[in-house]
Amino acid sequence: MKRIRLFFQNRRQRVLVGVILSASLLLILCIVGAFCADAARVTDFSRKNLEPGIPYLFGTDWLGRDMLMRTLAGLSLSIGLGVLAAAVSACIALILGIISATMGKTADTIITFLIDLMMGIPHILLLILVSVALGRGFRGVACGVALTHWPSLARLIRAEVLQLKEQPYIQIARKLGKSNWYLAKKHILPHILPQFFTGLVLMFPHAILHESSITFLGFGLSAEQPAIGIILSESMKYLVTGKWWLAVCPGVMLAAVVMLFYLTGEQIRKLLDPGSVHE
Repeated sequence: MKRIRLFFQNRRQRVLVGVILSASLLLILCIVGAFCADAARVTDFSRKNLEPGIPYLFGTDWLGRDMLMRTLAGLSLSIGLGVLAAAVSACIALILGIISATMGKTADTIITFLIDLMMGIPHILLLILVSVALGRGFRGVACGVALTHWPSLARLIRAEVLQLKEQPYIQIARKLGKSNWYLAKKHILPHILPQFFTGLVLMFPHAILHESSITFLGFGLSAEQPAIGIILSESMKYLVTGKWWLAVCPGVMLAAVVMLFYLTGEQIRKLLDPGSVHE
């Protein structure tokens, strides 16, 4: 009993359990959704336009497709695309942020200008342009998200590295003749990994929402794929006929997944906060 009481008093342990539970739920959702991909395409006109209930918890659409299967398959696709694109974007931000702060004034000026340029263009417009230019579909959307989500994290990493460069041990290592590459690898990178991982996880919900947004607008994934954006876009024409479940159920699930990613990122930020070691 005492151990249980101590466990609930330790915030870091509670946060760690929360991170594990959130990550497990997202992983299970991805796996289940991947196995539902074939079932999501099955049509049966004898069961079309059924309201949510047993056995179809999310109802069925105008083609008799199970909306729960379609929603799970769409979320799995969106999560996979979002994780892949966010990981690439975060790596771009890490590399450019370190180069900007360690490789001289010229490199810093070029990368800072590029960051300001990217952030000065409306994000969704830039995402649509990149996605369409690269052929739309899974590859176009993934590249679009990856190439447009890095500026904010790159700016944060650059600021952190600039602060680290003023630390005495960095100055001493530089006077001893250590190269910029050595300083970045041995002294700077280990200190900014917590910010990097936190920014990476917090980038996931943005990537998922933006993928769904441009797919909803018709500039993303193809209509043959059971993506959440496609499901919501197709459901708009049927809302006026009272088929609310075609949009509400997938929309609520999308919002829940985004919030779960956001809460996971916040929990990781708390877990990596040095000030919470003794809490």
